[in-house]
Parts: sequence; C-alpha cells; structure tokens
Amino acid sequence: MAARTVADQLVGQLVDAGVRRIYGIVGDSLNPVVDAVRRTGGTASGGIDWIHVRHEEAAAFAAAADAQLTGELAVCAGSCGPGNLHLINGLYDAHRSGAPVLAIASHIPSTQIGSGYFQETHPDRLFIECSGYTELISAAAQAPRVLHSAMTHALAGPGVAVVTLPGDIAALPAEGSSPRLVRTGAPTVMPADSDVRALAEAIDAAEKIAIFAGAGVRGAREEVLNLADTVAAPVGHSLRGKEWIQYDNPFDVGMTGLLGYGAAHDGMHGADLLLLIGTDFPYDQFLPDVRTAQIDVDAGRLGRRTELDLAVHGDTGATLRALEPLIRRKTDRKFLERTLDRHRGLMEKVVGAYTTPVKQRKPIHPEYVASILDDVAAEDAVFTADTGMCNVWSARYLNPNGSRRFLSSALHGSMANALPHAIGAQFAAPGRQVVSVSGDGGLSMLLGELITVVMHRLPVKIVLFDNSTLGMVKLEMLVDGLADFGVDVPAIDYARVAEALGFYARRVDDPAELEQTLRDAFAHPGPALIDVVTDPLALSLPPTITGEQVKGFALAMSKLVMNEGVGEAVKMAKSNIRNVPRPSQFRP
Repeated sequence: MAARTVADQLVGQLVDAGVRRIYGIVGDSLNPVVDAVRRTGGTASGGIDWIHVRHEEAAAFAAAADAQLTGELAVCAGSCGPGNLHLINGLYDAHRSGAPVLAIASHIPSTQIGSGYFQETHPDRLFIECSGYTELISAAAQAPRVLHSAMTHALAGPGVAVVTLPGDIAALPAEGSSPRLVRTGAPTVMPADSDVRALAEAIDAAEKIAIFAGAGVRGAREEVLNLADTVAAPVGHSLRGKEWIQYDNPFDVGMTGLLGYGAAHDGMHGADLLLLIGTDFPYDQFLPDVRTAQIDVDAGRLGRRTELDLAVHGDTGATLRALEPLIRRKTDRKFLERTLDRHRGLMEKVVGAYTTPVKQRKPIHPEYVASILDDVAAEDAVFTADTGMCNVWSARYLNPNGSRRFLSSALHGSMANALPHAIGAQFAAPGRQVVSVSGDGGLSMLLGELITVVMHRLPVKIVLFDNSTLGMVKLEMLVDGLADFGVDVPAIDYARVAEALGFYARRVDDPAELEQTLRDAFAHPGPALIDVVTDPLALSLPPTITGEQVKGFALAMSKLVMNEGVGEAVKMAKSNIRNVPRPSQFRP
C-alpha cells in the first residue's frame, strides 16, 4: 500500500531497512511520525515498536547500545526544541563509539522557522558536531532521499545521522518513491606493501617489543596473538580493547591509563619498539617516549596521540597477515617473561589482594563486589558500566571470555550511561542477561529510567555501587592536591525506591550476604536491583603514578586533616592501604 503521508513514507523506509524499535518520547511536532509507527502494528505485525523512555538522553543511549550489540541501525527520536535537544549527550556517545544511530529530530512548523517561534531551535545546526550527517527536510518530495542518505551515512560511518523534520512537513501527502537501502559487506582496507615491509624491518631490528591493543583488534584476535608469540611481545590493552584481546591471552599484561592495572605501563615503557594496534588511546601522558609504530584502519588517527616513527593504514587482520611471513621469530624472550612476572605479581598483590581479606569487612569494598559479580554473572552476560569508579572495578574484575560484552561511555565519558545502555541492550538481546553496573551518582541522574525498565518488563539486573560519593571526582581532586568538596551524594535506600516502582530489590551492607543476594536477584525473571553499600573511601590509583601526583595526595591529606580531622585521613588510609604508592612505583 502506498504511503499516505511523509511520516508514513519515513516509517515504511525504516521498516524496509530492518528497524524494529524507535526509542523516544512522543509529543507535538513528532506526533505524525509516532502515529505512523502506531499504525505499523509493532513488531508483532512486522512493524516498529515505540519504546517510551522517560528522558530523550536515555533514548539516545539506549539506541547506541542497541546498535553496538546488533551492528544494525538503531533509531531514536525527539520532539521539537527541548525534546530533541535532550538527545545530544547520548548522540555524542553513540557517534564517538561508532554506533550506527539515526536520530529523528522533529521541528517547529516550517513556515515559522526563523521567527523566534515557541520552542524554536535549529537542530540541523546543533547536531553537526555529534553526527556524520545532518539535514533538514523542507519539502515532501525531498524526504525519501534525505532519509535514505541519513541511513546510508549512519551505517557507513558507522556513527550518528540526524534528520530534522518539521511536523507540518511530516503530515503532508507523500511524494515520490523511496530508494531501497542496499547493504554491503564490510570492506577490507589493505595496507601498502612498502609500509608493511618497513614495519617488518623495524620489528626485526628491535630487541624488546610491546603491543598495545584497542577496539580495532576486534576480529583479528588470533593474528595479534600470533604476532605477540613470534616477536615475544607483552600485550597491553585499552578499556575498549579488553573484551577482544584479554581473555585466554598468555601474553596479557593488563591496562594502562587512569583505569589501569597490571604491567602494561612497565611493558610499554621498557620496550624499544611499541606497536599501537587498533587503538586511539587518548591519554598521551601514559604513552612512552620510545620508537613507535601504529596500525589503524582510519588514517586520521595515525600519529594524533604520540609521535610515530612508522604508520600503517590498514585493517588489523589484513596488516598482520601480510606482516607474518616477513618477520623473524625472536628467540630471546627475557623481556616478555620479565613483564609477565611483573604482571602476575601486581595482579596477586594489588588487584587480587582486595578480594580475599575483605570478605567480612564493613563497609563493603567495591573490589569485592565486582569480583563476586564476575563469578555469578552469566557466561554470555552483557555488562554496561557507569563512567567513573564503576569503570575501574569493571575493567579490573569483570573478565571477558569471548561471549560476554562490555559497553561503556569509554570515549565520551558521560555519567549515567549504564542504565539506559542496559535498556537498549536488553531490547537488542532479549534472551541474554544484561547487568547495569551503576554508581549512585549515575543512577540518580537518570533515576526515572527505572520506570522505563518496569514499564517494558525488561529483566535488567542493576548492581548498584552505593558509596554516597562521586568517587572518581574525589580521586581527581586528591591527585591535584585538593581536598574533596562537592562530591557527596545523599545516602538513599535505592532498594526501597526500586521496590516501590515494581523491582525485585535488596539492599546489602554485609559482605557475607552479597553472593547469595546476587544469585537470587539474577535468578529473578524480571527487573532486579541490588543496592550494595560500599566503602566511600575506597579509591583506585593508576598502577604507576608520578612524583607530582604523590605530592598532590600528601597536600590533599594535609588539607583533609586540617578540615576534617586526623580520623578521616586515617580511615582513608585504612581503606586504601593496598594502593599506597611505594617508592619503586614513582616515576619522575
């Protein structure tokens, strides 16, 4: 049946493209599109489901998670003015994460644009920075081609595309035919032979090689491990690279950076050739001043974080397969063995030390919570983690295995991403266990999305690290020599809040009860929230810190003693005794 209106035509194009959900909030200028969605009958009738959220920011986050799990186009929508403005933060996260997301930004009546009309903004300008394509539809005949272009750009990026559609245009009779969206397979970017040969010569000339891998090694795990074996290289990874390279990896030496653990920092700084593979790691202060080569499928990323001696533009897998026959196997493996020994020691003494002696310690150590969560979660669980300390505990204690997925706002670094990411993930993967690793600061920011979970009967499990403080901000202040200020979050019994909304909810303050409480909640068929009261003084330091940072801690402790008394400083020291830096860890 031919489309009756522009809105019908748009929704029909989305159905033909395989879209099954639109996340958003209905209203005014968006209503023609919403009604067209209603008339498709939902996915039960081969149409589209409208996923009603409480805040458009959550709609964009949910669409981002949906797209990252499925690899397919996901859609969110907002009404004119404030409605679609709320999408921006989640769209930034989606675009920087490479999630193929289409945002429908409805607009004021087309004849009123430029007159200072009620709720007037200019979405076609506002969304430019967080999208790869943004366009205003100003005529019915233009609509099908603009939407087709938007979907193509979102999938090709992959990233965000935004279509701005005035409500009166959406209600006009449809004109023209809709171009069919044709999908292609993923292309392979082959590196230049000269670049591969230059890299092979550099590898053969080096004595100590280290690899630092990012999300770009996805699909090339075996090639990276083969290279590490051939050149006797320890393999560190970024947060986004962890799920693709860390598991069952005999060369793994952990992460570097603010969330770091293990010997990745030592391995990178001890090498005479560092190979950056599929990573756009932004923290240049953690990168060493050594001979460096980088492999990336996006030439725009080459050399933008650190000075390079060699650069190879190509897919990780294609590049490493071309490299393999050109390099000699290294027989001297002492550097690799020393770095692995260092890593094992750090994991046992620093990371592992938290999880055994603290089983009966109150308040509960967050490290212990994450360790138990790793044990009880499903083998194919999808974890979403809030930015901040939840990212630290997830990175250090939740282990990938090739089946689990890990979603975070790793590049945009937004608060409050975990719960809306979990909503999108659960819609995208209804048969899998989805666990939102939330902090009380993040959860309280988008607390209303608990209603979304209940409304749609999503079996999302929320493990709440409830320490009544913004832990990462507290750490940042201490590192800078500042007494923590403005980081307190009110002590709220979130289990009671969730229970009032219809969740299965439990509050835990005794570590002896933690494991069984988690198991019971995960066995519950519907939504569940476990509010774990954790130590607000438990902080996390990078595995290697500078002398200046140590001075910052000392200065902050002095201020803490003066302002809060020596007792507070002693409490913090006791909570973080295993993270107290030793002289051997200092770096000038």
